Formats: sequence, structure tokens, C-alpha cells
Amino acid sequence: MVASWREFWDRDTPIYVNARHKVRHYAGLAEEMAALVPHRDAVVLDHGCGEALSADRIAEACGRLLLCEASPRQRKALAARFSDHPGIAVLAPEDVATLPPGSLDLVVANSLAQYLTGAELDACLRDWRRALKPGGCLILADVIPPELGAVADAAALLAFARRENFLAAAVLGLARTLLSDYRGLRRRLGLSRYGEAAMLARLRAAGFEAERMPRNLGHNQGRMAFVARVGTAPPPKRP
Repeated sequence: MVASWREFWDRDTPIYVNARHKVRHYAGLAEEMAALVPHRDAVVLDHGCGEALSADRIAEACGRLLLCEASPRQRKALAARFSDHPGIAVLAPEDVATLPPGSLDLVVANSLAQYLTGAELDACLRDWRRALKPGGCLILADVIPPELGAVADAAALLAFARRENFLAAAVLGLARTLLSDYRGLRRRLGLSRYGEAAMLARLRAAGFEAERMPRNLGHNQGRMAFVARVGTAPPPKRP
């Protein structure tokens, strides 16, 4: 039995309904992330990057791209895929805590917060805040609000599939997901959910100047994205 979300993501999962879904998902995210890079020499951390199939597109827009992934299996695959790319490095989550203070220009954490406990998210916020330069920016995206249900997620997927021409596969994929252990894991392990005000308060308590973004990253606009900037004041002390 899968005991944690980290263990779940370290194996093949039913999240992507077919190869086209996976490719279009990562390609779209890469374009959105590349547009967020502040300048050509920026150091960018993609925390919770998954398979990062289009990470080379983000790397084109910045000076150095750090891909952080909790799954050892995925890290091995990422290291092999980008072994010939000098601008891309692969990290484990524990490596982020060792990054030099003020060494990052941009952190993107997409579809990560829901798989972390509140304490784990707060620890990440402290690490990101310390590693970001003054004026640096955190994008915390795909945050699930308390009222959003599985039906709304399914509708967003079907709309995305219709636009990207894999609708039939999406319908079959949703049926497979119903029969997989993902639904049981959602009930047993839970997904962390945050209202807008609660997330803004959390980001500000971590020392960021934060606001909700007009649009989420990716296809699901029922979920939320936040931009959190580092000002010139020092970060709050760890309790």
C-alpha cells in the first residue's frame, strides 16, 4: 500500500491520460514559466518539477535552471534527460535548504502545495524566502481552494483535452482514474486546501509581499496562483 504522496509520485501514475496529455501539459507550463523569468541571467528553481519534459524551453529564457523533484526515480530520469545541458541541474528537496542565501531570482512551485502538510509548506516557504534575492519572486500555483471538487477538476481536464485534441483519451482516462488507487489516496492521505485569505496570510507570515495572480498556471482555472515577492526587510526568524 502506498504510504505517502512522495511514494505515489515515485511510480507510474494514472494522472496523465495519454502521451499527448503529458506532452501538452508540460509544454504549456514551460511557456508560462519562461514568460515569468525576469531576465536572461536569472537563476530559476522549479520546485516539484515532475517529469519537466519541456524544461529546456525554460532554460532558454534564464541563466541557470534548477529542477527539484522528490521522486528518486524522476530525479534519475531528469539527470539523464538533461545530462548534456549545462544550464540545468537536478536537486532533491533537501538540497534546496543548502542553496546559498540570495542565490535565486525566481522560484516556481506548481501543483505542490496540495501534497504538503502545512508544516512542510511553511518549511519550504522559509527555504525559498532565504534563497531568493531581494526583489526575487515566488510563484505558488495550482493551489486548491476548499470548495473545489473532483467534478470541477474533471470538467477542466475535459475542456483542456478538447482544445488539445485528446478528448476521447481523457474520457477513458477519467474512467481509469475512478478505478485506480488515486481516489482512495485522496481520501486517505488528503490534499491540502487553502482559501485565498489563508494563503495570503501564510505567505506574508513567511516574510513575502503577496497577492493572488489573475490566472493560475496550467489549464485548471478553478485553482489559484499567488505571486510572493521578497522585499528589503530581513526574513522573520524561525519560531
